[in-house]
Amino acid sequence: MDVPAEQQQSNHGGRAPHGPKKLRSRHITMITLGGIIGSSLFVGSANIIRSVGPTAVVSYLVGGLLVYLAMLMLGEMAAVRPAVGSFMEYARVGLGDWAAYLVGWLYWYFWVGVLAYEAVIGGHTLNGWFHGLPPWAWSLLLLGVFVLTNLISVRSFGETEFWLASIKIAAIVVFLGAGLLFVLGLWPDSSFSVHNLWQHGGFVPQGFGAILTGVALVIFSYFGTEIAVMASAESEDPPAGIRLATITVIWRVLLFFVGSILIITMVVPWDKLPAATGVANAPFTLMFEKFGIPAASIVMELVIFSAVVSVLNSGLYSASRMFASLADKGFAPKIVSRKARNGVPVVAVFASTAGGVIAAIANFIAPNSGIFDFIMNSAGLVALFVYVFIALTHMRLRQKMTAHEVAGLKVKVKLFPWLNIFLIAAVAVVVVIMLTTPVGRTQVWTSLVATGVLLLFWPLVRRKLAAMRGENTLEADRSNHSA
Repeated sequence: MDVPAEQQQSNHGGRAPHGPKKLRSRHITMITLGGIIGSSLFVGSANIIRSVGPTAVVSYLVGGLLVYLAMLMLGEMAAVRPAVGSFMEYARVGLGDWAAYLVGWLYWYFWVGVLAYEAVIGGHTLNGWFHGLPPWAWSLLLLGVFVLTNLISVRSFGETEFWLASIKIAAIVVFLGAGLLFVLGLWPDSSFSVHNLWQHGGFVPQGFGAILTGVALVIFSYFGTEIAVMASAESEDPPAGIRLATITVIWRVLLFFVGSILIITMVVPWDKLPAATGVANAPFTLMFEKFGIPAASIVMELVIFSAVVSVLNSGLYSASRMFASLADKGFAPKIVSRKARNGVPVVAVFASTAGGVIAAIANFIAPNSGIFDFIMNSAGLVALFVYVFIALTHMRLRQKMTAHEVAGLKVKVKLFPWLNIFLIAAVAVVVVIMLTTPVGRTQVWTSLVATGVLLLFWPLVRRKLAAMRGENTLEADRSNHSA
């Protein structure tokens, strides 16, 4: 297909490196799954079910639909222009430098916070198993391990993520298979229990408004799917990897998330489900105990730990690639874009890890200072910001395309631009709902503070960009004159 000239421009940070160790299709598959399966499903799903009742199934379904729309829009853009910077690069082309600067830095900031959070959780988990080292030491050790897996090669990252994601997927497959037999009364010591969906106050015990409240809670559980599109740019066949990551994500969301919530609400009445305060009383642990799985708590502790380290691995990859892309476009110090021979942005990996280390140490040294909590809360709206920027960017780039170019798209969003408008409106509704709860308000306002700080620096960055482009133009003129 014909691609607009602006979209054909290659760049050192945007294209996949030409190294021998690129990601394979099986890596992309597992990165797609691994990006969305974490402790929010294994543990946090209980509190969502307790808040909204069996309609949590619908909330997860609607949340999954919104994420699918964002992924489809991102996939359409990525199929035309595979870029490691992903939506940051598309925002630059479609909306301008300001949009790329803002969404890129917010995304990097989000993953640095996630690195810190997961490192803290992982450190405490390992300290519980092995008392020889304090939690902070285990946290730093975990970060060090995944720095190595990311530095060796992109294939090393993919292979690590493949096996970590496999553990999570195996646990969910067993859970879904055993759970289906259990609720149908076909499992030993079980009885037909599908009626738990409607026999305890009805299917909508908290009212239909609870469905929207649930969507506001669950949509953040899906954030991470965009990693697969970013990683596809470093695969052996970027267009095929992007189609795989984009088109297949919806049935995975339905199967793993919606299916799991459906099983939980059928096995145990929603109003009898205990609050999940840890692995011991997490819904998956309780279900496995009901199924008669030996040492259910230990098994789930291992599964959840694998989820934690999987997020560390993929989070460091995402943060470093975005940071390198920011630097490549002039939004961050140029040295950050420096790559090793294997295509890995070495400086960006270390710089992103340093951010996670600082945030994690702040938690251990000054747990009551509020610094760590601010970092966690102020990244709360990043997922929603990203979805809005994807929708707006997709609208702008599609408007620039000819009918012939649109007809030749390998991945294509139907009902344009109505689905874009729907996604933006849905995000606005989620933000309004967040403002009705204390925790949600905190996330909204702290996120706006972090965004405001970035905007304060934008005039300086804009002047730097103008100076860089002026120098490049002058150099080009000199070269032409010499020729």
